[in-house]
Parts: sequence; structure tokens; C-alpha cells
Amino acid sequence: MAAGAPRIFVSHLAGVPVFDPVGDQVGRVSDLVAMLRVGRRPPRLLGMVVEVLSRRRVFVPMTRITGVESGQVITTGVVNMRRFEQRPTERLVLGELLDRRVRLVGPQGEEGEEVTVLDVAIQQLPARRDWEIDKVFVRRGKGGALRRKGETLTVEWSAVTGFSLEEHGQGAENLVATFEKLRPADLANVLHHLSPKRRAEVAAALDDDRLADVLEELPEDDQIEILGKLKEERAADVLEAMDPDDAADLLSELPEEDKERLLTLMQPDDAADVRRLMSYEERTAGGLMTTEPIVLRPDATVADALARVRQQDLSPALAAQVYVCRPPDETPTGKYLGTVHFQRLLRDPPFTLVSSLVDSDLPPLGPDTPLPAVTSYFAAYNLVAAPVVDESGSLLGAVTVDDVLDHLLPDDWRETEFHEEGVHGG
Repeated sequence: MAAGAPRIFVSHLAGVPVFDPVGDQVGRVSDLVAMLRVGRRPPRLLGMVVEVLSRRRVFVPMTRITGVESGQVITTGVVNMRRFEQRPTERLVLGELLDRRVRLVGPQGEEGEEVTVLDVAIQQLPARRDWEIDKVFVRRGKGGALRRKGETLTVEWSAVTGFSLEEHGQGAENLVATFEKLRPADLANVLHHLSPKRRAEVAAALDDDRLADVLEELPEDDQIEILGKLKEERAADVLEAMDPDDAADLLSELPEEDKERLLTLMQPDDAADVRRLMSYEERTAGGLMTTEPIVLRPDATVADALARVRQQDLSPALAAQVYVCRPPDETPTGKYLGTVHFQRLLRDPPFTLVSSLVDSDLPPLGPDTPLPAVTSYFAAYNLVAAPVVDESGSLLGAVTVDDVLDHLLPDDWRETEFHEEGVHGG
């Protein structure tokens, strides 16, 4: 949904059917999961609890929900069937936020009269995939007959108090909320300097996607320590949320028995990508690449390509170019036809076919290309990402410049303090 997306009251979502992209019903919405924030900032909506046809309640992240419409929810079709378990920083919207007694906030920030929460509204943020709870529907009165007859009104989230986390205390949820705005690399730096006990508490409180992003930025020893303290099913969920190349690097450091057990718990498609990456030597293009570049068919348009490039969860390097291939679209693809650079997409009309714009002169990397040759390739062609193609002509993935730098820098570079004069400016 773009700017101006409709606001949806959560009571209208209770029990609505959830469908996959082809129209098959996955289950029904049982509840929504939100994360409260310090102060009066609107909560972030993490996902939905869906009761699947087997009566099991599973968690579907908002990143895997493509449509929230009247009477139905549409998903990407990828649903993790592990049973939903609520975490310390999470709140069930229908089960815990509705029917609460809260207070209105006066113009000077003072607490006003007590009201009852009847409903809350969610809305997707403009140009992002994030959702927030931004409105609260309340009724004045203290309950009973007064509650039924009391005046109702809709107010901003910031206009009520009684939900948000307090700013004092040492609970992990408060620490997580306090550091929410930090970039993954900066939060990783914070975690690295915590005690092992505190680090484990904060890791347990982070949602899967956030923890995955942070793990990718931590030194190897911290990664192994944190993963080892998670329940195995949770560890598998986090590995699924990581970039496949980072998950492969982490798993390769574990004992064989632990590695196989976690791979078995992962979703088959995610595990297959990781296994494929682990089959290559670490310091080769195949060992460095990600299996999730932007792949488009020849009949896709510039408008299609730009829509894919805009996805918030893409790194700048992966968004710098798209790869045009014959079906199938997932790696390993059909025949690789060429690359279209982002700048070229900006110069041509939206209806132009990407197949007419491909840079077919750029030679792809082979999966066995050693790291020194990969480095020279990036320098020679001034690239931030490069295609990796096998002998049959299928696109296997893409190497990004950040992965190359990871292997060129000293092993302990992540442990070096980088918040020094001249680094952050100002």
C-alpha cells in the first residue's frame, strides 16, 4: 500500500480468512502482534497470528502479507507452520489492548479522564512496508450502563496513556525499545559490549527479522554464542530471516550435528539455498554470493523493475541492478540474459521492456572464481554487485561489495570501535 493507504480497525480483521496468492485459504486471523515503544510513539505492528486449518496458531510477519482488504488477508504463500509463541516485547492487539482502561492526555501532557479502549486502527507507513497502530477508538464512562451510553471518540495513539512502556527499569523489553532506532551495525556494537547474560536476554526479546539483521553484523563468536542460547526452533526461524550467505557462513562454524539439526528445522526452500551456498569454497564467488538478487523475466517493464528496487528490505547494493533471466525466476534461474543497472532504469519510459536494456557485455562471474579475481572484477567494472552464473548459463546469485569487503578486512574488524572522530562526521 502506498501513501494514503486506508486505515483499518483491527476488530474488522478478527476471524477474516487468510489466502495465499493463488486464492487457496491458509487459515483465519486470530490476533495481531504489536511491539510497544518507549513514550507515546505508536506501536509497530509485527504480524498476525493465524489459525491454520489444523487449528494450530502460527505467526505470519507483516513482511509476508501483501494485502489487507475488506474481508480478507493475502499472504506471499510462505507460512511458517511452527506454533506461535509470544515474546516479552510483544503484545496481542485483540487479546491485550482492547477493553483496557487508559487515560486521555491533556494539552499540557497531564493525565485526564479514564476511558475504555474499544478498538485500535492500523495503517501502513508511506513508501515503507512497516505498519503502525496510529488511532485508538475509546468510550467515556466507567463501565456498566455508563459504558454503553458513554460518548465514543477516536484519538491519536499519543493522546492516551496506559499502553506504552515506562522509560525506567532494566527489563530487556525496555532496552530493546530504547535502541529500536539504531542501525543493525550500531545495535550489534551495543550487544557486543553487554555481558553474555544481558546479551542473551536482549536477543531473546528481539523479533526474528531484527535479530537476524543484528547477527549479520556481530563477530563470529557472538553469533555462535547467541544462536546457541536460543531454542532450536527459534534459531531456525532466525536463520531463515538472515541473508542466505550470512546464514551459510554462520552454520559452517557449528559442529556438524548442530548444523544438520538446524537445517532440518528450517523451511525446505530456505535450507536448500543455504546448503547450496555451503557447497562452495568460502573465498569464491559461489561462497560469497547471495541467492536472492532481483530477477526479472524478459517481458517485465521498467515500472516492474523500479517497483522491485523500491523494496525496503533490499540492501543498496542489491538494489543497484536487476538481472534478466528466462523462467524460472528463482535461483538457479533459466538462461541468464544480462544485467540492467539502476541508472539505466531511470532514463527510460516505464513501459520499456527490460530485455531491451540489458548490458550483455558485462561478463558474469563463475561460482568458482577466487576472491582476488572477484575483487579485481569489482574494481575493473566499478560495480557494487555482480552476477554469478554457472556453466549452463543459469543465474545462481549475486556477489555484493559488502561481502567482498567482509573477506578483505581483518577477521576482527567488527570488534574494532568505529565510532571515532572522522567516521561519523559532525
